[in-house]
Order: sequence, then C-alpha cells, then structure tokens
Amino acid sequence: MAIMQQSAFEDRIGYRFHNPALLTEALCHSSYSHENRKMIRCNERLEFLGDSVLSIVVSEHLFMHCTHLPEGELTKIRASLVCERSLHGWAEKIGLGEFLLLGHGEEQSGGRTRPSILADAFEAVIAAIFLDGGMEPAKQHILRFLPERFDQPSEAFFDYKTALQEVIQKNPEERVEYVLVGEEGPDHAKSFHMEVRLNSNVIGRGTGRSKKIAEQMAAKEALALMGVKPEL
Repeated sequence: MAIMQQSAFEDRIGYRFHNPALLTEALCHSSYSHENRKMIRCNERLEFLGDSVLSIVVSEHLFMHCTHLPEGELTKIRASLVCERSLHGWAEKIGLGEFLLLGHGEEQSGGRTRPSILADAFEAVIAAIFLDGGMEPAKQHILRFLPERFDQPSEAFFDYKTALQEVIQKNPEERVEYVLVGEEGPDHAKSFHMEVRLNSNVIGRGTGRSKKIAEQMAAKEALALMGVKPEL
C-alpha cells in the first residue's frame, strides 16, 4: 500500500499506525492476495478478530448507557449495530472502498461498493487498530459511529433470527436450525442459499452475499409465512 494512500486513510480514521503492515493486511481482499500469490495476507483473519472487538465494545457501551433496557432489548439493538448493513454504512462514511486492495476481477465487478466486502474490511480495520494500539484506540474508533440514541432497531437493521427464535421458544419442544443448501459464484463474490427448518420441515428460504445475511432472509420469510409481524 502506497505511503501517501495509507496516510490519507489514517487521516480519515484519525489513527496513525505504528505497524503499517497491519493496515495493508486489513485492506487486502482475498482476490488481491490470490492474484499476487499470497505475498500479502488477506484480511479474513483480521475480520474474525475485529468482529469480536466490535461486539465487546458495543456491548459494553449499551450496558453502560442503556441502564433502562432489559437484556432482550439490548441484544436486539446490538444486533442492529453490528450487522452487515450497518457496517457497510459506516465503511461508506470513511470512504473505505477507495483504499481496498482488490483483484482485477473483483475490481471490474464493483467490489469497492459491495456491502459484504466493505463490512468485512471495516471489521478488519478495527482488528488492525486493536493489534497496533490496544483496546482504547479501537474503542474510540468504534464509538465514532454509534448513534447518540439507542431506540428499537429499525426495519433496515432488524434481527429476524432473534425474532423467530422468540416465537419458537414459546413451544420448548420445537427445534429450529439453519442449513446451507447451496452456494454459487467465485470465492470473492459468492451467494449463499439457506433454509431455516422447524423440526426438519422447511419454513423459510433466503439468499445473501454472506451466510449471516442468508440466514436473516430465511428467518424473515419464515416469520412472514407464519403470519408474524415483528415488533420493530
């Protein structure tokens, strides 16, 4: 990653890296790594770590600032904040797509604006900051994006899986599971097909750019077929 480009991104996020290689890795998509014979490691491992750092920071913030809300509502709001749609929006605010390292095919197919890629990279950047400077700068970076108020999740961020689980739990003998039934496309632009099953019977199907999104879409369809309108 060019020094000037790195400096520009650091200006965007308000953090200077002691180890620039961490930032390069965070912005490196698997398509770029594969095309360059893996000379630069892709950001998938950092994404894994960043997801956990994001979750603990958001959880702590909600716990400390939403003392009037019960656990169930906190869970819903956290889910709305750490979902792909939310992360995609935050990534767009800092123009993260401009700085991604993408393979030729991903570049040509619009990878710089693809929600799943931007969301994953946003989490990877969180992990890079955490590894480079510790929890405090990572926390400050995340808090910049959290809203001032925490109301009920909107339709756009609604956690349909949690809503479906709450319906199913009314009948303790019922068992729900999500099953991957298919996937298509190249590694860097896959579509996943999921089914949600109740006691082995299919009650909903969904498709998405990630398994998480496909599960949410399957749960949404299941709720609709059951005639349940989630309370947003």
